[in-house]
This record gives sequence, C-alpha cells and structure tokens, in this order.
Amino acid sequence: MPFPLGRRVACDIYWHGVSFHDNENIVSGQVNKFPGMIEMLRKINLSRAVRTMQELFPDEYNFYPRSWILPEEFQLFSTQIRLAKDSDSSLKPTFIVKPDGGSQGDGIYLIRDPSDLRAMAGAHSKHAVVQEYIQKPLLIDKLKFDIRLYVLIRSLEPLEIYIAKEGLSRFCTEPYQEPSQKNLNQVFMHLTNYSLNVHSGNFVHSDSTNTGSKRTFSSILYRLASKGVDIKKVWSDIISLVIKTVIALVPELKVYYQADIPPGKPGPTCFQILGFDILLMKNLKPVLLEVNANPSMRIEHEQEVSPGVFEYVPSPVDEEVKVGVIRDTLRLVDPGQRKPSHPMSLPLGNSSELQEDILEAGSPDKAEPGDGVLVENSLPSLCLKQVFPKYTKQFNYLRTVERIAALFMRFLGVKGTMRMGPTGFRTFIRNCKLSGSSLSMASVDILYIDITRRWAGMVSDSREAGMGLQAFVEAFFYLAQRRFKGLPLREQVVSLLGVCEAQLEGVEEKRSLCAKTPAERRTAQGTAHPLALPTLPQLSSPATVRKPPNYRLHQTLRPTLKGNVEN
Repeated sequence: MPFPLGRRVACDIYWHGVSFHDNENIVSGQVNKFPGMIEMLRKINLSRAVRTMQELFPDEYNFYPRSWILPEEFQLFSTQIRLAKDSDSSLKPTFIVKPDGGSQGDGIYLIRDPSDLRAMAGAHSKHAVVQEYIQKPLLIDKLKFDIRLYVLIRSLEPLEIYIAKEGLSRFCTEPYQEPSQKNLNQVFMHLTNYSLNVHSGNFVHSDSTNTGSKRTFSSILYRLASKGVDIKKVWSDIISLVIKTVIALVPELKVYYQADIPPGKPGPTCFQILGFDILLMKNLKPVLLEVNANPSMRIEHEQEVSPGVFEYVPSPVDEEVKVGVIRDTLRLVDPGQRKPSHPMSLPLGNSSELQEDILEAGSPDKAEPGDGVLVENSLPSLCLKQVFPKYTKQFNYLRTVERIAALFMRFLGVKGTMRMGPTGFRTFIRNCKLSGSSLSMASVDILYIDITRRWAGMVSDSREAGMGLQAFVEAFFYLAQRRFKGLPLREQVVSLLGVCEAQLEGVEEKRSLCAKTPAERRTAQGTAHPLALPTLPQLSSPATVRKPPNYRLHQTLRPTLKGNVEN
C-alpha cells in the first residue's frame, strides 16, 4: 500500500472501488463515483424514476418493460394480470422477477402467473421488481444475447454524457425457445448474464472478437448490416435510450449530490462510468434491462489450464472494449488536458444530425472537436463519444423533473438533508402563491402528511423523516392537476413550473432591491421592466395523456397498459 498512514497532499483523481463514500473527508479533486448512484440504480428506484418520466412522456419512455414493485404492488400486479387474462384467454405472458439489490443474475427467476409468487415462501413480500419478460428477442446463431454499453457521466451540472463507441455482446449458451412451463428454469437459455453463463459447459472463450459467447457489439452490427439492417437507426435508438435514462436519474442524483456536497462547502467534483444492459427485440427496438453502477472492468477470465489448475488469462474482447473506456475517461477528466471552453457552447444537434453524426461502430478513429480533450499524437483517438450536451436541442425538453427538483432543493431548509419538512413545504406553497380559496393551508398540511406518510411506508431504508423528492413530485403533479384542469399532465406540470419560477424570480428581485441603497433603488425602479412569465418550452412529440383526470389524494401512481414495450 503506497500510503499506509494516509496521503497529506490531495489527489487530482480519486478512483473508488464501490461508492463515493469509500474515502471520507475529500475536499478537492475528482471522484469516480457520484453520491447516491448505487441507491438510484437499484431495481426499484430505477423503475420509479422511469415511471415518473412515463407519466409525463409515455411515448418517449416506452423502452422500459412494464414493471411492478414488490411487495407494495403485488395486489395490483395480481389484479391487472387476472383482468388481462379474463379479457383474452389466449394471453400467456411470462414475467421476470429481479431482487431489488441483486447483481450478476443472482436471485433472478421467471414466473408465468402472480400465483407463482405466492407458492414461493415469502417471495411476494420481498423487495423486488417484477417485469414483463420480452419473449421475442433478436437472435444470433439461435441464441439470445444482450448488449453491455459503457456510459460516462462526466458531470451533472452541466449535464455531460459520453457513450463508448464499442460495447460487449453477451450470449446465452443454450438455443432460445419462447418460455414454457418446461423451460422456465433453464437460466442458460433465458438469462444473458455473463456471471451465470460462464459456468455453462457450452460457454466459448474465444481469441476472436466476433465469435464465442462474448463478442464486440460492432461484430453484431456488421453482421446485421450485411443483412440490410439500418445500423445507424439502431445506434440512434440506443443513444436516445441512454440519454433519456440518464435524464430520468439526474433529478434525484442532484439531491444526493447537494446533501453530500452542499453549495459553498469545499468538496470534490464527480464523474462515473455506468454499464447499460440493453436487449434488442426481434424488430430491432432496444429495451433497457438495467443499469449497473459498478460494471466490471476486468480484462481477464479464469480458465482451467490443466486438470484442477486455474489461471487468469487475458480476454481479447474485454481488452478491446474496456481499456479504451478507462483510458479515455481519464483523458476526459484530466484537468491538464481539458479545454477551457464551456461545454454548453458546443453546437446543438437535432434529430437528423443524430442519425447522420451517429457513432461509427467499430471505427473509433476520429477525434471530434466537441470531445473536450487535446488529442496527443502518442494516444489513440477517443473511443468515447459525447452525446450530451451535443444533442441538447433534441432532448432538453424532457428535463421537466429537474426543474421540480430545483424547487425541492430550494425549500429543503437545512444543508445536507434530503427530506423536506412541513415548514419547508408550506414555505414553498406560500412563496409560489399556490394557496387561496381553492387550496387552504389546512389542505396543504393534509396533502403533506398524507403523501409523506405513504411514501415513508414504501421507502423503508430512509434514514430521515420528511418528504423525499419522489413524494414531492407526486404532490407537485397533484397541485398542477388542480390548478390547470383539462390539460394533459405534461402541460399542467410545465404550466405550474412556469408560475412557481416566475413568482420566485419576483421574490429574488424584491430581495435584491431591498439590499440596494435608496439612490440605487430609485434608479432600479426607474429602469425596471414589468415582470414577464418565462417562455414555456415547446412541447415537441406530444404524447397521449395517461393519468386519469380524477386523480385524488391517496391514489398511488401506478403502471398502466399504455406505454408498454411490445413483446
């Protein structure tokens, strides 16, 4: 260990193995983990984050399988499936159950009916997510496979996302058949996890990157291209999925970030490499399976070199993909290499540019002017491609929940907390002038108590009392629906955001005016313009309304049959 008694001089980069809190008391430099990332990427929290976005943008977030959260939605799951089967007797769905904190395929299993959960001792009462199983995946050599893509979140503010131009394709080791009662437990047929299939007798370690049970994603794309598939469209859809997923995660990540590194307090900046697991359906539509906060970056595998003797030997396909990801992440975060220009000054992309300027899979041979580094002659060109803010124009309208999170953090009150107390909620209502004849402060108190109490029962690992961000978002949706009846939910929420932001801007102007001298105040008043409401963003790609207009207090946000991934 190079510094057994600790290091007195601060590091430029801290590379943690698990979480932001691996080392405490870091006040400068950069850490390769964000606070709260592990928590946000647990199965339940990821599902909730995506579900919130599905409420606002159902058409844009239809890449995530229909999900139910256990144990709280077990009865809802049972009822919905029973009604669906009653209306269509030919319906024979399959579901996959994933433990909330599981990894490497541990504890995952398939069921055909909610009653199967009851048959397993206590299974329906354990924290997990149950999802519709995608029964028609794209097959290569008659085998099911998934894609592991590496994504770098360079910063949250401003949001900066990079995607590796190369990924891994991880194959099952038994020919695929649609689920039946006979093959339901054949994990080597249905589950693509490397950690499971590597123990199969059919697993093939290969020195080639386009054969074997683990291959480069580009080798799959070349194969699809040879059959006439538009691989630029495939990449475009995958990039959209990644950006939209990160946008869904950012609001709560910002809350975690301000809790650990409050504004004005010395602290490091953060970045993180994530592992996106994506399945291609038979129709080439990408489906998000999960996101890993700590993807394996090993470039070797265990191999039996003689009977009973195992050694770690290099894995060419892992080396091909992962070395470039680590190398280029360090180049991007190296303060000596980073360009001084602000990333938001990059040209904004649009939908056609996303297709034309798409990643050249398997050909990461061009350094891009917006990649944010000075390319050295001694190093290969970047394998990481910036996708945000490059495509801000196309995706920025989706960042509605971030604006709600900004309101939430403004009224938290105590630095370092992640829960809003009743006083903070009342202050939010008053400062935004949301109370009146139709909404008394007594009703506001009841709203706070009701939603906070219900969410406290759903989020059992919370260490703080009060209203968390997800509960605040639900309350905000409720207030928006009361105030702007008859509009789609998204327009209701954006309209209420406009009201709140305009009111708070007026409060800030008054405070600024009060701080001036009498002479400065007269000058400012003489030149002041009437306060104008901020221009609402254009609502492109209008989506259908999913939330019923009679949404009531005590009514939980629930999944519906709309916005579901096609099987």
